[in-house]
Order: sequence, then structure tokens, then C-alpha cells
Amino acid sequence: MTDKHHTQKASDSAMYFTLWRWHFYAGIFVAPFLIILASTGLAMLLLTNISGKDLDRTVVNVQATTATIEQQAASAINSVTAPDVANAQVVQYISPRAADTVALFRIKAEKNGGSIDNMVLVDPYTATVIDSFPRQSNWYYVFDSIHGDILLGTVGDYLLETAASLTILLIITGLYLWWHRQRNLKTMLLPKAQPKRSLWRVIHGTLGSWVSVILLFFCITGLAWAGIWGEKMMQAWNQFPAGKWGVEPLPQSALVVDFAKKSTPRTNSNQATTHEMTTHGKSLNDGGSKDAPWVLEQTPMPISNQANKQASLPTLNSINQQAQMLGFQGRYQIYQPKGETGVWTISQDSMSYDMASPTADRTVHIDQYSGAVLADIRFDDYNAMGKFMAAGIALHMGTLDWWSVLANAVFCLLVIVLCIAGYVLWWQRRPTAGLRSLNPPARNKVASLSWQFAIILPLLAALFPTALVAVMVIALLDWLLISRIDWLKQLLK
Repeated sequence: MTDKHHTQKASDSAMYFTLWRWHFYAGIFVAPFLIILASTGLAMLLLTNISGKDLDRTVVNVQATTATIEQQAASAINSVTAPDVANAQVVQYISPRAADTVALFRIKAEKNGGSIDNMVLVDPYTATVIDSFPRQSNWYYVFDSIHGDILLGTVGDYLLETAASLTILLIITGLYLWWHRQRNLKTMLLPKAQPKRSLWRVIHGTLGSWVSVILLFFCITGLAWAGIWGEKMMQAWNQFPAGKWGVEPLPQSALVVDFAKKSTPRTNSNQATTHEMTTHGKSLNDGGSKDAPWVLEQTPMPISNQANKQASLPTLNSINQQAQMLGFQGRYQIYQPKGETGVWTISQDSMSYDMASPTADRTVHIDQYSGAVLADIRFDDYNAMGKFMAAGIALHMGTLDWWSVLANAVFCLLVIVLCIAGYVLWWQRRPTAGLRSLNPPARNKVASLSWQFAIILPLLAALFPTALVAVMVIALLDWLLISRIDWLKQLLK
């Protein structure tokens, strides 16, 4: 009985040190990214609530009457007018957030073979231009770019996706390690004071226990934007069905089979089969920011039918009036049609900081020739994953109310402290002067893992492809190089 007890204890100890080593290496890679994400997330949170991401919180004096949309748009266009500027036009209008804030106009124009793409702030009462600047050029978008891909484009997106995936592994191993020491949920969250215990270890373990579930939630909602797990896996299976409005044709692979004749593509009668399908993401996500609601990003746009052309075509002013009659209030966005089959789009969603509640999300598409409503998509129309992501993104971005702003700010600071505490713990047990090594846990010991973790961890890696690739690359490097080169083996193992 004693031998069995000692064998079990030795096995538990071996697994503990193995998971500690995994936690250590994952933390070395992940922690810098978590600090970057928490810092930039905190900066964006503060900027959107102080000035607005496009300075849309700029205050104006409230007056008795407002200028017409045409007058405001004309002032915005005039702000970029010059002898070498041509074809200036409004492509997007953002209504004032409140009675005492500015209206925004996005103006695009051609200039000396190049282009202008400006956001123009206009006083809605006097039609006076208050400010004009290149779109996505302020500090919010700098932090947003770092937060999205660390300024490395697709490579950066994959790196952040890998970091977020490995963070899930970090959370699981970290909770196990702290549980192994405490053996009690209460002492995990509120450890007893012990004079010999490392303060930084208590901070790291306790904070990790408190924020682990929230950090896991942030990883999942953040990964939903990522290029592989989000775009290729989750969005592809959870997009809003465009067939609900019966305008966009079915995919070319959907065939109506006539056994007497050859199979032919099934298409909409109002549209040629050669029409290139335009999604909400392609139409509305113009630039680095994500403006289309997550569940609609890969959904095809409806199309305008020239056969419905009226003598008097809808204008920005008439569409704005129509938006108000449809019930849009406060800040909402109107997008001009793109091309002959494009539509007017009225959008209001929490992801774009239009309002607080994601349950009020709404996107309306209007035929550019007839003014008829082609689609009216609301939160209740989303599928289960779409609703989860709309609510999850609102929590992730802190748009719900002042309490979510405060909670997110505190969370970001706690994540930074958690990472710093982890580095301090490593520094406290750093190598001696004569030993060139990272001094990982269980140094020079053979890795051992229980069958439960041997099943769980590969399953987690398979769910998150970039984590699986990272683990496979590390294992391959270990086999080919680290285990065969003495100085690498000393440094890392």
C-alpha cells in the first residue's frame, strides 16, 4: 500500500513539473502579447469614451434648428475642394451621437492621380466644418492596428491567434498548478497569509484564478475575429442566411437538376449569373476596421434592381428621413450604394460604438432605385452564435455602459500585473551567473504526462489550429535541434 502511495505521489509530482514546464514556456511566448493586447485594449477603451474613435464626441452648441443634410454634406465636400481635387462625394454619413455632438461625413475624392479619404466633423446646426482628417489616422486606429495584427498584417494576425490559443493552454495548466498547491477553491481565490510564501507567487496564482474565466472569454471572443479560427471556421458556419431576403442568388454550386437536360445553376431572375457576390465585409469593412456586424461579415449583400428605377432617385436626405421613420435614433450610419447593383445601407450596432446594447443591433438595406426596403436584419434574426458574438463583442469592447468600461479597464490592468508577476517569479529563480539557461521548471527531468491531459491537450490544440501548428513546430525543433545541440539543450531544457 505504501509503495502504491509513493508511486502515485511520484507520478503526480512528475505531471506537476511537466505541466509547470509547459506553463512556463507558453507564458514566455504569450505574456508579451497579452501585455500588448491589454495595453492597447485599455487605450482604445479610454479613447472611445473620451473623444470617440473618429472624434465623434466633439461637442457643439445646441441650437433651435438644424441645417439640412444637403447643407452639411456640401460643407463637408467643400472642405476637400481644391483645383487638383475631382469627384468629391459623400460615401458615409454618421448621425450625431447626441444633441450636442457633431455629425460625421466620410468624403472620398481623386487628387493628382491619388485619392482623398477624409472624415469631416460638421456642426449639425450651422453646417460649419469643425475638423477634417484622413480616415483611420488618429490614435484610436494606431492602437486598433497594434491590437489587431501588431502592425505585421497577416503574419501578425496569425501570431496573435497563436498567442490567444496558447493562452487557453496557459489558463488550464495555471489553474491546475495553483489547485495542486491549494487543494481548495476558497484558498485559491483568497490564500492564507504565510510568511515564507513568495508574495509574487501569491499575486500571480490568485490573480490568475480570479481572471482566468474572463481571460478565457476574451480569448474566445477575440479569436472570433482571427483569420483562421474566426474567419475560416466560425464565421463560415455561422453566417446570416442571405436567402431570408430572397435577393442574392444561391451559390453557383446549388444546382436545379433536370434529368432530361443538363444541370444549370439556380440564380435569381433579377441578376445575371456572372454577378460577383459582394459580402457585407467587402462592402462595409473598408480599411483596417471592422464595421460590419460579425454574423453578417460573410453574408452576401442584397442587390438593387434597375427595373424598379423611379423618376426621383433616393438621396442621402431622403434615406436619412426614411431611417428616422424606421425608428433609428441617436448615432447610426448610412452607406452610399456602390456600383449599379449596390444598395443604401443603414446600420446601427454596438460593435461600431453606435449604442450600448447589442440586442438593439439593426441593419437595413434599401434599393437605390426604388427606395424599397430589401432587408431589415435585427438581433432577433441572428442565429445562436451570432447572438453570442454580438453580446460577447459588446462585453469584450466595453460598450454596454459605464460599469463595463470600468470592469474592462480593471481587467486590462490585472492582466498586465499578472504577466509582470509571472516574469518576476522567473527572475527570482533566475539562473546563477555561471549557468546560461532559462532555468525552466523540472530542469533536466524527463517529461511525464497523465493520460487525461494526454487526451485533453491535443483536443484543445485541434480545436485551435494555430496552437496545434505551434506545438508541432516546437516538438519538431526539439527533436531535430534542441535535443541534439548541447548549448540549446542547456538553455531550454
